[in-house]
Amino acid sequence: MGNDSAVTEFLLVGLSQYPQLQLLLFVICLIMYTIILLGNSLLLTIIVLDSHLHTPMYFFLGNLSFLDICYTSSTIPTMLAMFVSQKKPISFVGCALQMVISLGLGCTECVLLAVMAYDRYVAICNPLRYPVIMNRVLYMHMAAWSWITGYLIALVQTVLTMVLPFCGSNVVDHITCEILALLKLVCSDISVNVLFMTVAGFALLLVPLLLIFISYVYILSSILRINSVDGRKKAFSTCSAHLTVVILFYGSALFMYMKPKSKDTKVSDEIVSLFYGAVTPMLNPIIYSLRNKEVKETVKKVLNRHLLRLKV
Repeated sequence: MGNDSAVTEFLLVGLSQYPQLQLLLFVICLIMYTIILLGNSLLLTIIVLDSHLHTPMYFFLGNLSFLDICYTSSTIPTMLAMFVSQKKPISFVGCALQMVISLGLGCTECVLLAVMAYDRYVAICNPLRYPVIMNRVLYMHMAAWSWITGYLIALVQTVLTMVLPFCGSNVVDHITCEILALLKLVCSDISVNVLFMTVAGFALLLVPLLLIFISYVYILSSILRINSVDGRKKAFSTCSAHLTVVILFYGSALFMYMKPKSKDTKVSDEIVSLFYGAVTPMLNPIIYSLRNKEVKETVKKVLNRHLLRLKV
């Protein structure tokens, strides 16, 4: 403890080894953040305003859009400031808040995507009982517990990390206050943290992914039994968007947290973190809009109404 000093702020130095790319990264992240805010806000507004979209599937999709807005707003503004400044400090409390918010939203999305897969399973495999099974009370409780579970796990992980003694160094070799990067600065035993992260990773990544896989096995089996070609296309279109989002999200998350760590993968981890934190939320509303006929029709209606008002 004699070599420890109280850390009041951290310095984020991720990707600083490429100073010639800082301005380019700033422009790219700013464009992506703008698209994220516009795309997810538009999708969320459409879901709220159109009564035809007040169904469990779109309720969960609205949660996902709101989650993406909050997640990127907790990380990207800090990254933008980091790319254009020489000193890149973030306060101890600010770092802890960023960690618990972003980690909580990431954990919530893991559970929410599994819940959305179950919703599609019931809709396609039990269409006649769907309104009874996925009633308002159930789907609101499912969404609420997704948020509660995600934030409880994130809060425990953040507290377990931030109460540890840091070894005088406050340089975080990452683009955000990422938990794995902060644990490298700790000068005490982190076996409890590693154990909790392993259990949490299994519970939030592997278990939901297994449930999603099982749901889609049943969904695919049911789709193949549909006699109508149009019926098969409609059933598949309602699932393909969600499946694409699952592949993007879990692919990057598994690469980040479940692969073996080595010094040679530092830059790749930061790039994957950027993809995980910005590209996926940017693509989500685009994927759902392109692959969902109801969303496209509603967007056209809203735009036509707005153009008509402008003309009047």
